[in-house]
Amino acid sequence: MADGLRYVGRPVPRVDGVEKVTGRARYTVDIELPGTLVGRILRSPHPHARILSVDTSRAARVPGVKAVVTARDTLGLRHGFVETPRYPADQAPLAVDAVRHVGEEIAAVAAVDPYAAEEALGLIRVEYAPLPAVFDPEEAMGPDAPEIHPSHPKVLEPYRNIAGKTATSWGDVARGLDEAYCVRTDRFESHLRTHGYLEPQATLASWEGGKLNVWTSSMGPFLKRAKLARLLGLPLSSVRVQKAYVGGAFGGKIDLFSHEFCAGLLSMKAGRPVRMVASREEVFTAYRHGQPLVVELTTGVKKDGTLLAQRLRVINNCGAYRGSGVVVIFLAWGFAAVPYRLPSLEYEGYAVYTNNPVRAPQRGHGAPQMRFAVESQLDMIAEEIGLDPVEIRLRNARLPGEVLPNGDNVHNCGLMDCIRQSAERTRFQERYGRPQQKAVGSGRFRRGIGIGVSAYFGGSLIYPNSSSVVVKLNDDGSLTLLTGAIDIGQGAETILTQIVAEELNVPLAEIRVVAADTESTPVDIGAWISGGAYVTGNAAREAAGAVRRKLTELASEAMEVGVEDLVVQEKAISVAGSPTRRMTYAELYERSVRTRRGDPIIGEGHWRTMRDQPTHPSLASTKGRWTENYAFSAQVAEVEVDIETGEARLLRAVTAHDCGFPLNPVLVEGQIDGQVSMALGHAFLEEVRMEAGRTLNPSWLEYRMPTIHDMAVSEAIDVITERYEVGRPYRTKEVGEGYVSAILAAIANAIYDAVGVRLHSTPFTPERILRELRDRDGAQP
Repeated sequence: MADGLRYVGRPVPRVDGVEKVTGRARYTVDIELPGTLVGRILRSPHPHARILSVDTSRAARVPGVKAVVTARDTLGLRHGFVETPRYPADQAPLAVDAVRHVGEEIAAVAAVDPYAAEEALGLIRVEYAPLPAVFDPEEAMGPDAPEIHPSHPKVLEPYRNIAGKTATSWGDVARGLDEAYCVRTDRFESHLRTHGYLEPQATLASWEGGKLNVWTSSMGPFLKRAKLARLLGLPLSSVRVQKAYVGGAFGGKIDLFSHEFCAGLLSMKAGRPVRMVASREEVFTAYRHGQPLVVELTTGVKKDGTLLAQRLRVINNCGAYRGSGVVVIFLAWGFAAVPYRLPSLEYEGYAVYTNNPVRAPQRGHGAPQMRFAVESQLDMIAEEIGLDPVEIRLRNARLPGEVLPNGDNVHNCGLMDCIRQSAERTRFQERYGRPQQKAVGSGRFRRGIGIGVSAYFGGSLIYPNSSSVVVKLNDDGSLTLLTGAIDIGQGAETILTQIVAEELNVPLAEIRVVAADTESTPVDIGAWISGGAYVTGNAAREAAGAVRRKLTELASEAMEVGVEDLVVQEKAISVAGSPTRRMTYAELYERSVRTRRGDPIIGEGHWRTMRDQPTHPSLASTKGRWTENYAFSAQVAEVEVDIETGEARLLRAVTAHDCGFPLNPVLVEGQIDGQVSMALGHAFLEEVRMEAGRTLNPSWLEYRMPTIHDMAVSEAIDVITERYEVGRPYRTKEVGEGYVSAILAAIANAIYDAVGVRLHSTPFTPERILRELRDRDGAQP
């Protein structure tokens, strides 16, 4: 797999591993500045209310309080996950005239210690006029629902509280369904989960000398800088976001949050650094969670299982503000349509305002919910027409080179091999649907096997749209790598170091990484569109290539041979066939400075996905290219169900995946294992329970996360469809989000295989399974 390569394709340990395990890694809470104040936020106790007045006078007089801010202290600007002409920003950093969810930010204080800060919060007087509230998205669409925001003016249907709509179609769905041998209509629902990052939201801001320095737990410093600068009325050059280690994110730390804005504003007002750290209860009750979806789909197939047409309707509960709601309903059509050939499709998706906290992307950003629906229904159709689950998937899976309706090309798609190899590894077709194999031991436990398929994109045109990397040769022959990429645990710094090491044949230990600083590193796309290895990785390859070209040109001149006759050795250039004729990188550095007007040998690399596309696709119509890079996977789940208690557990997960070429196999395996764990939590354990907009289980004691005792055996099969060659662009694919999706559907299908009940809603709790068993058997509870 990595023949001829020294660093890329090898299971290299993380370059930041030692710092993390020795405790030297500095997270936001570890950064100390003299005179730092403690920041706290006052939040709404109401899900919906008008704000009649806010009185902070008593709070400002508390000894030790240095600053208090409300909406009156802001510029009156709004922000949003999406800020486009069609979807302008809709959320104020501090509530202005009304609150629309429990926990919405109203005021903030900065004090010398947490006691003074908490006392001050308790003395802020807010007069509310409660308003009717609505929490269910379908109820919120009704004609009599209380208005949270006016419906989007371009949505013509008579629905209320519509934040946005996506609609697209191709082919003739009516004809396809009319001609179909089998047509099914089903409805699937997913539930609310949180991201589960161990490090809570935290920000340190320091206003000094006309510049705001910020350290924050985030997924991309350049987006944070842009939004902070605009809301605070500062030029970009007056805001510097610096690197801090990040203790997990999973999509939950992308957008600008009010605590980040408040930390900056309080620091500007007080003239001292301000640190904001959310409590875990705040994270559960007021911060952004994932995207529950309602999916209604009608699918028609031929007698042989070939897909003919599909009609999809998706409803998203986006919370009190738009958040990423209009993005997830855009993404949902692709997550439904990419893996299989689909001649005809009609799709409409609605993002609906409710009086719940705002929603955010969560690993997969709608893909797990969509694949759960599509893959479950596909199994149901296969059973109706007498096909096994593998056969119907192979009949419809995308082939290499196919072009999607929006113009994207799946290029070297390896989905067919993923399906075949996962089925072969698990002996799927031998074991599926065999009643005699289900019972274990006394017969109380039943085992089943299921399969799911998914596709996920890697890199798209979202601000700042591209990545740049600088590689600098040092005078001792070592290298410095400058990148705006932020490592949130996915191994970004390790991957980039491997690429530079491979291109220049320099040991990993001699490459120093400077990362994620908006002032000292070049721009980067961030860690939220699964494009780091592809976009930033190719930028690093280009930067290292520029250094290599300079080195070989210098060596060619000095040794009077052609560039084509030179060989790159470890930190040296030699003449092919004459290894003693060589110059070290240190010698070439000295020669460059001496003969090329002081040039210290610096290489720049830049990469923008879909370079021929002017902008991102339309969120409303889906028209336009989405990505040039799709990863594919087939995942098989083996489960065991206790028919007395209804408890189900995942025993084994097998992931056959096409990530192109695994740049670091051990990191790839870690990503797969992590996603299997997250899907396991999605399926069986995790649920944010809410009532009237209030979180009922706001702690780790009450929100069940998977532990080591819940883990399943996780196996990976690499389907290699790409190769890495020094000096050439590559098309590696994402591994950080797509594999959390098909495994969820596979678990649902495996439960059906085990006990014969079809689950249409997550989570797959013992209560739900027992209820379905009783309904199936006609037994009374």
